[in-house]
Amino acid sequence: MIDEFAKDNLHKRLRRDREALLWKLDGLSEYDARRPLTATGTNLLGLVKHVATVEARYFGEVFDRPSPEPLCRWQDSDGSDQWAAEDETRDQIIGFYRRAWEHSDATINELALDAPGHVPWWSEPYPNTNLFAIMVHVLGETIRHAGHADILREGVDGRTGVRAENEQPIDEEARAAYCAKIEQAAICFPEPGSPSLSKQPATQQTFSAPPREGRRTGCTGCSGCV
Repeated sequence: MIDEFAKDNLHKRLRRDREALLWKLDGLSEYDARRPLTATGTNLLGLVKHVATVEARYFGEVFDRPSPEPLCRWQDSDGSDQWAAEDETRDQIIGFYRRAWEHSDATINELALDAPGHVPWWSEPYPNTNLFAIMVHVLGETIRHAGHADILREGVDGRTGVRAENEQPIDEEARAAYCAKIEQAAICFPEPGSPSLSKQPATQQTFSAPPREGRRTGCTGCSGCV
């Protein structure tokens, strides 16, 4: 019974986070969905394409159930699963991801949690594994990249959240005030070698103030700098 409970819960979470990742493309222009958003080239549509490839491999060839999708040999992987080529449409990549779900779900539904699998790209002594370990691994990959997508999307247009029905209107003024408060706390925290807070309770903390000219740029007069 515990096996079925574990499988059901892992599977539900995987299905939820797949949808969360896809939702991060909602309403974006083709350019914003594709363009690099970090110094290492991470991009939103590429994250979807990459996670689709992860599912296709791990719930496919690992259990001798090859994905019907055309995939290069794992030995030939060159990073092209992490970005959308000029001739790839958004619908094609989303369709690939949804078809990968179907194949993955069939594997999950048909095999027991202790069903053996083999991951040839994992180093010894780890290649021999089972469905439970692969479900945990793929869920971890999906959550990690959904988190990446959440931050990237926020940077593009400020939208955040896991699902459309839970999305809150953007309050620019409240966000600015919140960020300013955090920024001020960061500015005022003493760097190594500078005066630091005593070990007294917060209401009794004392400070050894640095010279006024030593106040860090941006400090508006916190108790540690005045």
